[in-house]
Amino acid sequence: MTIPGLGTAVTAIQSGLETLQFRLAQLLGTRALLGVEGLAYLLLGLSILLYLLDVALAGDRDRDRTRSRDTGTSSRRLVAGLALLIVAGATAAMVGPAGAETFGIVSAEFDSDAPDVVRQGTTETIPYRVTNGGLVPTTVYLSPASDGVAVDSERLGLAGRSSANVSVSLTAPPETGFYQLYLEQHRYIEVLPVPVIDALYQYHPWLPIIAIDAALGVPFYLLGVWAIGTGRLRGRDSDGPGWLARLRTRLRQLVG
Repeated sequence: MTIPGLGTAVTAIQSGLETLQFRLAQLLGTRALLGVEGLAYLLLGLSILLYLLDVALAGDRDRDRTRSRDTGTSSRRLVAGLALLIVAGATAAMVGPAGAETFGIVSAEFDSDAPDVVRQGTTETIPYRVTNGGLVPTTVYLSPASDGVAVDSERLGLAGRSSANVSVSLTAPPETGFYQLYLEQHRYIEVLPVPVIDALYQYHPWLPIIAIDAALGVPFYLLGVWAIGTGRLRGRDSDGPGWLARLRTRLRQLVG
């Protein structure tokens, strides 16, 4: 059985998903959202959002009918769900491109023009490119994760959509053979001042991520609750103004 236009529809959907993944990866500066694994991340984020909305909308559904007039979407839950999405996106932008870079070299008894063949006991210096594909300035830390690796710059400040080259020195072990050397990378979007990120990084690489997520999520949540109130969201409310009216009032107060 042949279904006319089915192949065209499937191709169009695949193309649309790939375009969406590419745009989000470009915006956040991470390749973690590309490919099948990236699609899984997007579906997971969408599932979490839909779950939060469903919980918010159905929170009072099983209560007594005499209180049904008070049913509505909890503003706190809705704003908290949106804040979690922002935090998840920021975390993906920092964690996705980070990790260990592997350099495979051969420790040989002779000199060679090949960059991955190094005479035993000697050091070869190669360029290493660090890129920030996102729009937000990023601080990148580079540190050796194995013996035989050194880098000329352990911290880089990258503006949005920019890149920089550093020199990585690879030292071949005294024994001949194939070896893998590692350079570790951590990166943080510059939501906090760089000295604060530096101080937190010295304690533990995950501390700046926690602090940045808090700096993004907490103000968004508080501002959202302040803007639309702490009640339940309704288009109209017989006992008072709806959430859209409350939001307009708050915005007038803010700009006025």
